Amino acid sequence: MSADFCPETIPPMKHAHINRRHFLRTAAALALPSIARAAAPPADDAFSFALLGDLHYDRMEHHDMAWLEKNKAGDLSQIRNYSRITADITPELFASVRESVAEAKAAFVLQVGDLVEGLCGTEAHAARQNREAIAFIESMKLGVPFLFTKGNHDVTGDGAAEAFKKVFHPYLGQQTETFKGGGKLTSATYTIEHGGALFCFFDAYDKASLDWLEAALAKRTARHCFVVIHPPVVPYGARATWHLYSAERDNARRGKLLALLGRQNAFVLGGHIHKFNTLTRTTPGGGKFVQLAVSSIINALETKPKAQLSGIGEYNSDQIRVEPAHSPATEQERRAVYEAESPFVKTFEYADLPGHAVVTVSASQVTARIFSGVSRQLWRTVDLARAMNG
Repeated sequence: MSADFCPETIPPMKHAHINRRHFLRTAAALALPSIARAAAPPADDAFSFALLGDLHYDRMEHHDMAWLEKNKAGDLSQIRNYSRITADITPELFASVRESVAEAKAAFVLQVGDLVEGLCGTEAHAARQNREAIAFIESMKLGVPFLFTKGNHDVTGDGAAEAFKKVFHPYLGQQTETFKGGGKLTSATYTIEHGGALFCFFDAYDKASLDWLEAALAKRTARHCFVVIHPPVVPYGARATWHLYSAERDNARRGKLLALLGRQNAFVLGGHIHKFNTLTRTTPGGGKFVQLAVSSIINALETKPKAQLSGIGEYNSDQIRVEPAHSPATEQERRAVYEAESPFVKTFEYADLPGHAVVTVSASQVTARIFSGVSRQLWRTVDLARAMNG
C-alpha cells in the first residue's frame, strides 16, 4: 500500500438487516473513534467541502420512450438501474453527505458532473429531469451551496444542451453568488474563490474551454488551485481512451492542458469512469499536478472495495485487467496508451469503491477522506499535498 494512504481500521458491520440506518448512525457516533478523530475541527485557516462523483439522477418518466427505443434502445437497462438507484439509494447517500457537511462545517458540496442521466429525448423531458434533480438536492437540506461541472450525460439526448442552459445555469448562478467570482452564469465554465483556493469548473464539451482555462489561471492569486473536469485528464483503469483530449487530433490541446495544470500544481477533481483514483503526473518543465476521481454510483447499500491497485508499479498496461470484459477488440490500443503515459505518473491508487469524500484545505495541506458507499465508514485518508510535493 502506498505511503500516500492512511487506512483506518474499522470493525466489520453486523446485523445489517436489523434497522441498518440506525446501526450506521450509532456506529459512526460511538463505535468508530477514528472517524471522530479525523473530523476534528480544522485550523482557523482551513476549510472543507464535500465531494461527490457521478450521480445520474433519473426516473423512468423523464424519458420519451418512443425516442429512446428508436435512438438509444441499448441504454434502457442502464436507465432502469439508475432510476432504481435514484429512488432507493441516492437519498441514503445524501443523508450521509448531509452529516459529513455538518460535522466538517463544509463550505459547499462539489459534484464532478453527470448529475443527471440525460437521454430524455426532448427538451421538455430533459428540463423536467433537471428541475427534479434540483428539487431533490434542495429537499435533502444540505445547508450549503451545491456546485457542479458539466458531464457528458448532462447534455446527451435531443434538447439536453438547451435544458442545461435554461435550468442549470440559473441554478449555478444562485449557488455561486456568495463566492468571490460567482454570480450569474452564461456558460458552464466558471470560477469561484474560497479560503485561499481558486476553483475552475471546466466544460469538457466546449472547444473554447481550454482558452478560457488558460485565461482564468493567468489571473490566479490564490494559494491553491482546483480544476474540476468531468472526464479524467490522466487515464486510469480499463477505459484508457476515455480521458480528455484522447484522440490523436487533440494531441496539441492535451499538451497545452497538461502544461497549464503542471505550472499551477493543480488539484484536478473528476469522475466519468465510476471508480476511485488518485495519481500524480509530471509535466514538461518540472511541473506536476494531482488527480483525484470519485464515484457516487452505488448499486447496493452494502459496498466493499474491489479491484484495488496501489503504487506506481501498478500503473502499467496490465491495469486494464480490472474490467476484463471491456472492449476486448481495443486491448492493444489501450495498452499502448499506458505504455506512453506511465513514465510521467509518480503516484497511483485505484479501486472500485463508490461513496463520497470530504476534502480539507489549509495553507500547507490538502487531504481527502473517502467514505464507503452510502455510509460514513471511513475507507481512506488521502494526503493530496504529500502526493504533490513528494
